[in-house]
Amino acid sequence: MEDELIRTVDYGLSLGASYVEIRGEELMETSLEIEDERVRAVKQGVDRGFSIRVISSGAWGFASTSSLERLREACTSAVKLATAASRAVKESVELADVEASVDRVYVKADENPADVEIDDKIEMFLKLGRAIFSSSDRIKSFNFSYSDVYGKKWYFNSDGARIVQDVLYVWGRAVATAKEGSIYATYREELGSIKGFKVWRENPPDELAERISRALLEQLDAVTPKGGVFPVVMGPNVTGVLVHEAFGHLAEADSALAGGLLLCKLGEKVASPLVNIFDDATIEGGFGSFRYDDEGVKAQKSVIVKEGRVVGLMYDRETAAKIQKMVDRLHLKVDEEFNTKPTGNARAESFRVPPLVRMRNTCIAPGDWTLEEMIEDLSFGYLLESFRGGQANLDGTFQVGVQRAYEVVNGEVGRPVRNLSISGNTLETLMHVDAVGNDFKLNVGWCGKGQTVNVGDGGPHIRCSRMLVGGMRVE
Repeated sequence: MEDELIRTVDYGLSLGASYVEIRGEELMETSLEIEDERVRAVKQGVDRGFSIRVISSGAWGFASTSSLERLREACTSAVKLATAASRAVKESVELADVEASVDRVYVKADENPADVEIDDKIEMFLKLGRAIFSSSDRIKSFNFSYSDVYGKKWYFNSDGARIVQDVLYVWGRAVATAKEGSIYATYREELGSIKGFKVWRENPPDELAERISRALLEQLDAVTPKGGVFPVVMGPNVTGVLVHEAFGHLAEADSALAGGLLLCKLGEKVASPLVNIFDDATIEGGFGSFRYDDEGVKAQKSVIVKEGRVVGLMYDRETAAKIQKMVDRLHLKVDEEFNTKPTGNARAESFRVPPLVRMRNTCIAPGDWTLEEMIEDLSFGYLLESFRGGQANLDGTFQVGVQRAYEVVNGEVGRPVRNLSISGNTLETLMHVDAVGNDFKLNVGWCGKGQTVNVGDGGPHIRCSRMLVGGMRVE
């Protein structure tokens, strides 16, 4: 098969394309959904296919197929589409140079999910639901989603890249609700691994159910938050979603070039000197970690903010070239630390779609404060330990819901708080960071941007001296 991929790359060049790349996938996928104490859906199968992306006449062309035998036909279609698109293109596509890698990447599973019978998976997660319901009659619903993927991906291009890498991930999310009188509460927990099924052996149903039930029932006895501006201490889970949702999307180069807030902040101070933000696909075990992205660029750690100043963005090959041209054309005052080289952030949901600039594991780096030091001098504030959901806009505004929070009164952690939310402007918020913890935790998640990909986010506990706190409607 790999010989046919090479021949098809050459075929694309013979049709007049100046650049050709082929991505292929063969993945065994399993998914299941549980509602309360019954199985709602189970799916299992193999997904296999190929895509071809070309540059011809200065424009992109893309086509995909599920058949290796029709790969050349797809190549012909991609070249034709590029030629047609070139009539409306004002600026020819340019790609930043990268080293063409030839590699075979293996993943050794701690326990291959394909070796775990589907009946065993179903029984494990039904047991989780039964254990959650048995903990209290106040718990009213339980929903669980699970998926695992195992297989291979191929990447070949006309620059000489020849990459085959294993793919493996296991993921699950539990959501439970409880009600007492007029008080309604919901809690979710998410687990995942790129190493194998062992993550579920390490979090057996009884232990996981006890953790979820305790956090959920705590909300029924919690107080509602005071509205206003207060100091807050955010745990790694909330730090992670804040840096991903509120800052990370602004630092994706395609978003910046589309008019995002950071385009006019390159090289400038945007946060407290205590803030260091990076995106890293090389973190061991990170849910967004891999060896090569979907343009064959080797994974690396990309520093975005260093001591409060923007020193880089997240790029694919095309946006890296565009940002470098912009810096040169406008004579922007960025020093040698500012990075405009491809960072390995080109990712596609599947072979059916072209890659976009996407995050991998996006984090705030740890500092040297302990949690006790952060809260000991607060007369009143909030400790935010677990998020419920969040959204952000290109103008830098954000809102994040928090599902597990506590009052901090006179330097002591006090009553639990339910249905709390935080909101504000990303850069103003980062400017108010006055303490960064010496702990660090990486979270598991998914990111949607027209396509959905697995990501990690995280960091330490951090303290913000000013944060707008409000209530959050829960239905």
